[in-house]
Amino acid sequence: SSGKQIQCLEGHSDAVTSVQFSPDCNRIVSGSKDNTIRLWDASSGKQIQSFDGHSDVVSSVQFSPDGNRIVSGSRDTTIRLWDVSSGKQIQCLEGHSSAVNFVQFSPDCNTIVSGSKDKIIRLWDASSGKQIRSFDGHSDVVTSVQFSPDGNRIMSGSRDKTIRLWDALSKKQMQCLEDHSSAVTSVQFSFDGNRIVSSSRDTTIHLWDASFGKQIQCLEGHSDA
Repeated sequence: SSGKQIQCLEGHSDAVTSVQFSPDCNRIVSGSKDNTIRLWDASSGKQIQSFDGHSDVVSSVQFSPDGNRIVSGSRDTTIRLWDVSSGKQIQCLEGHSSAVNFVQFSPDCNTIVSGSKDKIIRLWDASSGKQIRSFDGHSDVVTSVQFSPDGNRIMSGSRDKTIRLWDALSKKQMQCLEDHSSAVTSVQFSFDGNRIVSSSRDTTIHLWDASFGKQIQCLEGHSDA
C-alpha cells in the first residue's frame, strides 16, 4: 500500500524478459537474455535455483497452475519444461522453426500453448511433450498467446495487427479482431473470460467483448509503444 520497493532481485547478467509469481506467491520465476531461468524466494529475495539449458534468449517463463513445473520459451526455437523442486529439465519440446515468443500452461496443467516468430501457434501435451495440433492463420510473428480461464479457447496477438480467437479442440478460428493500426504486443483474458484486453505499438489499449468480438473501449494516453 505504500508503494515502496520491497526487494531488488539481482543475479541475471543481461536484460530480464519475463517474470511471474508462483500460484502461492512464495516464489518468483524470471527469464533473461543471459539464456537462464532463475527461481527466487519472494520474501527474502534470495535465488533458489538456476535453470540452464537454453542456448539463446529466454523470452517467456510461466509456472504451471499447480506450481510444480515451469515452462519456458526461447529464441533457440525450443520450449522446455522444468521441475520446480529439483531444478531438472523434464521435457524439451521441439517443432517451431523460429523463436518462441510466448508460452503458457492450460488451466488444468495438461497442455501448453506456444506462439512463435514462425507465425504458428502450437498446442503440446505437457506429459509426453508431443505436439497435439497447430493453429495457422496469422501472417506475421505471433507475439502473445493465452488460454481462456476455462481452457476451451486460445487467444493470440500478432504483428499482423490482429487478435485471433481459436477453439482449442477443433483448432477452428472463432474470431478475428481487427482495429489496431500496428503490431499487437500483448493479449489477455479477463478472469471471467468475457472480455479481452490488448496492447499495441499503435500506443493504444483496446478492450473487447470476447463473445462477439466487438470493441468496448479504446484507452489512449501513452505516447509510445
